[in-house]
Amino acid sequence: MPRIAYVNGRYVKHSDASVHIEDRGYQFADGVYEVCEVRHGYIVDLTRHLNRLDRSLGELRIVWPMSRAALTQVIRETLRRNHVRNGLFYLQVTRGVARRDHVFPAEGTPPSLVITAKSTDPKIIAAKNANGIKAITVADNRWDRVDIKSVGLLPNAMARQQAKEAGAQEAIYVDGDGMVKEGAATNVWIVDRDGTLVTRPAEHGILRGITRTTLIDVAARLGLAITERNFSVSEMLAAREVFLTAATSICFPVVSVDGRAIANGHPGSVSQKVREAFFDVAEKIAI
Repeated sequence: MPRIAYVNGRYVKHSDASVHIEDRGYQFADGVYEVCEVRHGYIVDLTRHLNRLDRSLGELRIVWPMSRAALTQVIRETLRRNHVRNGLFYLQVTRGVARRDHVFPAEGTPPSLVITAKSTDPKIIAAKNANGIKAITVADNRWDRVDIKSVGLLPNAMARQQAKEAGAQEAIYVDGDGMVKEGAATNVWIVDRDGTLVTRPAEHGILRGITRTTLIDVAARLGLAITERNFSVSEMLAAREVFLTAATSICFPVVSVDGRAIANGHPGSVSQKVREAFFDVAEKIAI
């Protein structure tokens, strides 16, 4: 069956999907996006994803493309038409199509909405969890408003490419003081020497990841100690565990950073514990 995309009011073959050349997402990266996991026929944490979408749109002064209820139904229909039971959907909203000009287009210009969906192989994610992944550190060269889930991801793409060329799977951003920020597409966690889960506060400087937020609930359910504070690269390298969270992977253990092994160089027990409990705690909405 061919993949189907939703583009501005129409369900079309993925191979035929297109947007106008003067869409502001294409011209200025003037848009936002969300990626949401689908597992066993359920959309995971949709409410939190739509809440974050609402915040991102508000920060950029882009209006909703339709009501929240209507958007939920379009997401479900896109998933159904693509027969996704395990996978993800990608949703993008831009300021719309207008003559190229840096200032915003005229009031009433409709935003553009694109939704795609695809199935993923759970075995691939399971293998990464079993073996762990490698990461590198890179200097943070992004704009200051990384709390907005903007489609302006060129620095992230360059960082991921640098990681790939180094034989790693993720790049971890570090600020000018040597403190860990987040991954190119993930939030970063450590288990410190006292066994406490640590992640950087999300008030400024990182994206408030949805999986990160739900994992805090998971840790509370499991009775794990958790704190939100800054931590350095040296503390990360000395940690008992390092792992990354993201919507499409939940929790990937990191076994080395910049070629240095984390602990014994194998995935740790805490990341496994929170990953196994995650789906029980997360919101689940049937397709």
